[in-house]
Amino acid sequence: MASGNSERTVKTTPLYTQRVIAFVWDFDRTLIQGYMHDPIFREFGVDSEKFWNEVKKMPEEYRSRGLLINQHYAALIHTLSYIREGIFSDLTTNKLRGYGALLTPSPGMPEFLTKVKEFVNSSDRYKQHGIEVEHYVISTGLRPVIEGSRFGEVLDGIWASELIPGPPGAGIYDQPNQSFWSRNLEDAVLDQIGYVLDDTSKTKPIFEINKGVNKWADLDINAPMPEEVRRIPIRNMIYIADGPSDVPVFSVVNGQGGKTLGVYTLGEASNYEALYKLQSQGRIKHLAQANFEEDGAAGRWLMTALQDIADHICSTHDEIIRSFPRVPGHVIERDGKDGAVGTVRSQI
Repeated sequence: MASGNSERTVKTTPLYTQRVIAFVWDFDRTLIQGYMHDPIFREFGVDSEKFWNEVKKMPEEYRSRGLLINQHYAALIHTLSYIREGIFSDLTTNKLRGYGALLTPSPGMPEFLTKVKEFVNSSDRYKQHGIEVEHYVISTGLRPVIEGSRFGEVLDGIWASELIPGPPGAGIYDQPNQSFWSRNLEDAVLDQIGYVLDDTSKTKPIFEINKGVNKWADLDINAPMPEEVRRIPIRNMIYIADGPSDVPVFSVVNGQGGKTLGVYTLGEASNYEALYKLQSQGRIKHLAQANFEEDGAAGRWLMTALQDIADHICSTHDEIIRSFPRVPGHVIERDGKDGAVGTVRSQI
């Protein structure tokens, strides 16, 4: 027979979690003008159009011969071919960082990233609720180039492809092969693919940010985790990117209540029409020119989106606080004679 005093399971909403708002940025033609490879091509006198046409044809050529390769692997493999053949002479991780310093940021950048954080920190209400802003980059480009750019010191995390020196060989931890690790790998010539992101795998970092895997290395990205305890809900994310290759991430962020902005550039290589089509299909929330200056449409939209998310966090926390019962205080009893106090009785 069931007990009349059976326990009830009460689901509660965490009070002090999920207060971080994440701006997640693409890199090429979003945070910077043009492409991160441009200064490398200029340095070595390489025709960029020829390089990318070669990359574009590679997957089709492989498929016609019964082999598979995707476009982003093709770009990395072709870069390695240019290194091996001496065209990109002695390219290293540190040299890639140096090319990053030559990149031209989009108007208003990287100052906008700092401005967003300062805006939140200047609001008494947002500070009371512990709201913070973090900036991340997810790119199919090369991580050292991003690190060496003006954005390297203001970003909270970078996901991008990586080229490495190697391979170290069999028996890697037996003598004398330990000598591989004793050298400065950042100044060693790159000749292997270490890490790669493509259009679809760019969604994985979204969930790493969502669960906090980037903050807690012991967390497994595939481990089940209730939505209410994830570090940054996707609804607290704003994704900013420049084109159709970002559709998988746009879809994930849109589908879970986040905000998405497509940014375009004008001129001969304008991507406005492609982004307009994405907006008309409901794949992005808004589009604006990649200008993040104070009076720019992109900056204004992003600041409004930030305030919308922050206000929702505050309102949600206020509602939770109001849901807790008030604790009775002291009751003062008077004897009725000129309002004099008779006894003080605590109800705590």
